[in-house]
Amino acid sequence: MTQTDRIVTRFAPSPTGYLHIGGARTALFNWLYARGRGGKFLLRIEDTDRARSTPEATEAIFAGLRWLGLDWDGEAISQFARAERHREVADAMIARGGAYRCYATKEEVDAARAQAVAEKRPQRFDSPWRDRDPADAPEGAPFVIRLKAPRDGETTVEDAVQGTVRWSNDQLDDLILVRSDGAPTYMHAVVVDDQDMGVTHVIRGDDHLTNAARQSLIYAAMGWETPVFAHIPLIHGPDGAKLSKRHGALGVEAYRDMGYLPAAMRNYLARLGWGHGDDEYFSTEQATEWFDLSGVGRAPARFDFAKLADLNGRHMRDADDSALLAEIDALLAAQQKPQLDEATRATLLQAMPGLKVRAKTLIELLDNAYYIFAQRPLDFDEKAAKLLDAPARDILAKLTPVLRDASDWRSAALEEVVRNFAEARDMKLGKVAQPLRAALTGRAVSPGVFEVMETLGPSETLARIADQAS
Repeated sequence: MTQTDRIVTRFAPSPTGYLHIGGARTALFNWLYARGRGGKFLLRIEDTDRARSTPEATEAIFAGLRWLGLDWDGEAISQFARAERHREVADAMIARGGAYRCYATKEEVDAARAQAVAEKRPQRFDSPWRDRDPADAPEGAPFVIRLKAPRDGETTVEDAVQGTVRWSNDQLDDLILVRSDGAPTYMHAVVVDDQDMGVTHVIRGDDHLTNAARQSLIYAAMGWETPVFAHIPLIHGPDGAKLSKRHGALGVEAYRDMGYLPAAMRNYLARLGWGHGDDEYFSTEQATEWFDLSGVGRAPARFDFAKLADLNGRHMRDADDSALLAEIDALLAAQQKPQLDEATRATLLQAMPGLKVRAKTLIELLDNAYYIFAQRPLDFDEKAAKLLDAPARDILAKLTPVLRDASDWRSAALEEVVRNFAEARDMKLGKVAQPLRAALTGRAVSPGVFEVMETLGPSETLARIADQAS
């Protein structure tokens, strides 16, 4: 590939379940690499496993990518729909001398492999049809199409992440390209699809590294230029074991439902296996500008929920208030929950500066905003209920006429009014503010109590205090 060629990357998931976090990270790396170089990012659904592939899983992949903000160019391609093209290339490979029809039966193949095991040899199947005249084939007998792999020497892949990787060719057998029922194999279909889609860089998990050796042989057999391979490290759990459900390896929609922002997820996933100096917190625009394969390490990355939450909190604090409200609307819609009415949205937007600095997720923010949505009489948590003892209720009763006379209902002015009330009675501010907070929110912890009062307004504030004052 020359410097003037346009970069083309692809994400090629199998639609057998949700878009898991490892797949999302692979998609992100491909997206960043292409977008940062004015290239194309393509999507291919590898749906050849008809028994396990479902339309619902395909739609879940689309939805996960859209939520993450990873747009793709053109229409998503179905690998299954291209089966005829895959068979066509296999036939062309036979004509070029790079593949052959193998009429060996399953029993013959199994017997050969068993003998290799007994003799402690590699379990490579050496087909008797590799160099045999096809005219000798029994009429109408089923066959597979096999790649004619080199028997001697090495196959070398110059990987952009793993470096130079070599395989001895005596370990690589003549892999099947097309099965006896005419169905192309995954290994063959991937190469044909990548070639036809113009893919220049194959960026994927390092569990596919061995596949690169076999796929390189298919490229060579067709005289095609091999793309740049970049095999990125897998994601492990905090304990160093491969990420699994017990670590919380969920689909991306689960992270959406837990209240994480797409921008924060992009930030965090970018840092799993890739680095740009000591930068931990950065925008998507910065990641797009900075991302390069040279910054991808070879060691597995470790997923850390605490770091994700911290990053999400920072993105929330820096987010525009209206943008955060839009994210809440989207979250409620995705969870099929009732949308906020305009009055509530306006109140929530007003309270957003105080809410967003105290939360690490949208769910936590909404929980802290409980007082906005709550209907009188409020439900109280255990700590709030303890704060509203008889002396506290008496304080609230005495505070009520003072607040009723307040002419300025902004938080700073309200704080001064309550502070003067406390000092006049030789009390610390907290002695008044704590039961006031409990009466207004039903919680012992909330955004600033004076911000709460400003948000609720004088009528609702005084009504909630009256519900608790003795």
